[in-house]
Amino acid sequence: MGLTAKIRTRDGWAVSHAVVTLTDMTGRQMVRAAADDEGTVRDTTALAPGAYTAIVTAVGYTPTASTVIVTAGTGRAEIGTVTLTRQGGTELPPPGPWTIDPAHSSITATTRHLGISTIHGRFTDFSGQIEVAPDDAAKSRVEAVITAASIDTGNGMRDDHLRSADFLDVSAHPEITYRSTGLSPGPGPDRWTLHGDLTMRGVARPADLALTYLGTGTDPWGGIRAAFHATTQLHRDDFAMNYNQVLQAGIAAVGTTLKVELDIQAVQGETLPQA
Repeated sequence: MGLTAKIRTRDGWAVSHAVVTLTDMTGRQMVRAAADDEGTVRDTTALAPGAYTAIVTAVGYTPTASTVIVTAGTGRAEIGTVTLTRQGGTELPPPGPWTIDPAHSSITATTRHLGISTIHGRFTDFSGQIEVAPDDAAKSRVEAVITAASIDTGNGMRDDHLRSADFLDVSAHPEITYRSTGLSPGPGPDRWTLHGDLTMRGVARPADLALTYLGTGTDPWGGIRAAFHATTQLHRDDFAMNYNQVLQAGIAAVGTTLKVELDIQAVQGETLPQA
């Protein structure tokens, strides 16, 4: 007898801070029970036969309500699995620390070349931490560090030039850093805008990332992973990279706008698992 329920996110993870309130048809509260660490609610209060309303709430999630029928002789209200969605329709992975896995992530940048083609580059050495806030998603935090000298465009001479004082000036500024300052819901489910400060070549500028949360799942090594895709546009002039060779008709050899694209996998926990 009593009340049973399982409270889950869209991805199937437990919502451990959920609360289930059961009221009768007059609105009188009959049971109020909190979920355990597994997102399971159990209460042994015997219930009279009849119809009840089950209200499920959790900070940061949209409440749900459903009707539950208790049949004669059982005294039991079995709500089953309740799926909660983030307030505003947006989703994030379970709260807590996550560590970016560079082996399964990429940071790429593209810009125009000679006004007619595109140069593609990537950074091969980076790390980062994500902290998903349990109660208010807007308080979630991201910090990342990129080794500036790890730029790779597939051309050694060009990469050396990009590492020079004309561009990244890696000898004086070996690291590119990003620290978030806020998170706000985007235009659709699973979409966010990550606000933060990007420091490159010793110059700090605000940089917003259009962020899409792609979901979570288990991996073959016993961990839990979350995936994200993010994009932004930067102007290299904002970071004191003013070098430009102007060709005929005023065409710049290298474009001043960079499109940055990130595909990120993060592992739940403060460190990456040992290989």
